Amino acid sequence: MLKKSYLAFALLVCSLGVQASESLVFDCQRWEKDYSEKYIMKIVPASSASKAKVYLDDRDLDRKDEGGYQTVTSVQFSAPANILILMETRFEPELVDGITYPAGKVSTQITLNRTNGVLKKTDTIQGGILGANLGNGTHLSEELCMPKVGAAPSAH
Repeated sequence: MLKKSYLAFALLVCSLGVQASESLVFDCQRWEKDYSEKYIMKIVPASSASKAKVYLDDRDLDRKDEGGYQTVTSVQFSAPANILILMETRFEPELVDGITYPAGKVSTQITLNRTNGVLKKTDTIQGGILGANLGNGTHLSEELCMPKVGAAPSAH
């Protein structure tokens, strides 16, 4: 079953013009109220030896420390030119400025249209410091990510 799934994934990736060892690099920009931020996103497709990886400004989004963890659970390429990224983040209870916050969880779904550069992000927040400050529930945002000009494919 796993071999069939991997074969289907490999065929889909090749049909989209992305070889399993090639990275996709994007110049991105996000806006929130009066704030704007530019960053570089690199997506490294899965290979037979490793899972797919996502980097923002060379920072691996798979992270773990005493405060919790964040993991990229899935990167999928679909026709005609979409990339779907799923992530899960969990936070341990924490004390900040004398306020105790419970454990929290954020589930993130990112869809990037490589044709028009529109990145749509859906964050579902449950508890923790984010739930207390941003509110529990679903939060939607949109960013712009265009293929980086002159970026050579790499395995990171």
